[in-house]
This record gives sequence, C-alpha cells and structure tokens, in this order.
Amino acid sequence: MNTSDASMVNFSLLNPFNLLNPDLAAPSTSVDAEILKHLSFIPGLKELILLRQVHALEHATVWILSEMKTPRRSHRIARHFQVDNELLGGLSTDRGFYLYGDVNISDLRRAVNLALHKLTHGEENLAIHPRCGTNVSVSMLLTAGLAVGMHLLLPRGPMEQLIGLGIATAIAAEITPEVGALVQKYVTTAIPFNLQVENITLSRDIWGKEAHFVRLNWKER
Repeated sequence: MNTSDASMVNFSLLNPFNLLNPDLAAPSTSVDAEILKHLSFIPGLKELILLRQVHALEHATVWILSEMKTPRRSHRIARHFQVDNELLGGLSTDRGFYLYGDVNISDLRRAVNLALHKLTHGEENLAIHPRCGTNVSVSMLLTAGLAVGMHLLLPRGPMEQLIGLGIATAIAAEITPEVGALVQKYVTTAIPFNLQVENITLSRDIWGKEAHFVRLNWKER
C-alpha cells in the first residue's frame, strides 16, 4: 500500500537525541498539530498536548504580570532580568488556567495576549518558571534517587548514612533549578502555537478558591 510522505508523521522530531541538534530542538509551529492529526486515536493525547501548551502560557502570563507590576523606576532592570511576583500563581488544565492573586482583569487580558504573542515569536524562555510544581517534583525525585545512591555506596553506620543524606539533599538542591528547567522545556510545557483565548472570568477552582480563569481553545494553523 503506497503512502505519500505528506501523510506521515515526522517522528524524527520526537527523537530525544535530536535535542542535541539546535535546529531540530527548536519549537515547530506544526509539530503538535501534526502529532495530533496522525495519533488522535490515542486516548487523552489532545488533552495532554493542550495541557503542555496551556502550562507554558500560564508561566509566561505570570512573568508578564510580574513585570507590569514592577515599579516604573525598575524597568531598566526588568529588561535584563525576569521579575517574579511571588504573590501571583497559576494552575493549568487542558481547558485553560487559573490565575491567583490580586490582578485587574484588564491587565490580565493584556498580559495573556502579550504572553501568547511573545511565546510564539521567539521568547520561549517565558515558558519556564522557577516556582513551577515541576521543579518541586524534580527536587523530590533527585533527592530520593541520590539518597538511595548514598545509602548503597556509604558504610551502614548511622553517622555515615546521615552525612550521605545531607550530601544528597545538598546536591539535589544545587542541580534542581537546571534539571527542572530542562524538564519544563522538553516535557511539561510546549510553545502554544495552537491556542487562542476564548474568555477570562472570575471563577473558583476545584477547591473553592477564587481566581481568574483564562479559558483557551485549540486553534488549527
């Protein structure tokens, strides 16, 4: 049975070794849509792809809002450093994201649209955030893995094991930011080339906490 190349998924884009190639590792405007088109029979695939893109937009929106709330005299610094407002937070779903914090809805609407534009026009770094839950998970996994390694490598004496646990914790804390950023970049976020904003409303999350909900839709390119 003959099948044209145009109807095939370019699986080379999914090869993890291609992350070493900057051209192939660069975000593609069509890769998520192409994967979904050819693998749509996989349960939950669209929701997973949506969640990754929404997650990136949530992070970028928090960055933009944080910069908007920076005092005007600090804007020169903000051009060179990303400013993080720890009073703001988010929670992503496959339908959109909750934004927590004292935010004017007009500012939020402007920030979401600006974040979407920046992410899809070369500022992929906005998709990564140091306070992301991904980093917490990475920290726990690294600490547990290193602790097990130290337990196996060091003598079984209580003092040696305690020292090993301290070393494992220190190493995990040191490398978590870099490892967490890589996991965010390649696993838990994706550039939102297929998202469009439907509306923004004041709502409550599943725990009853008040937040703004940014509802997003899938957009074919």
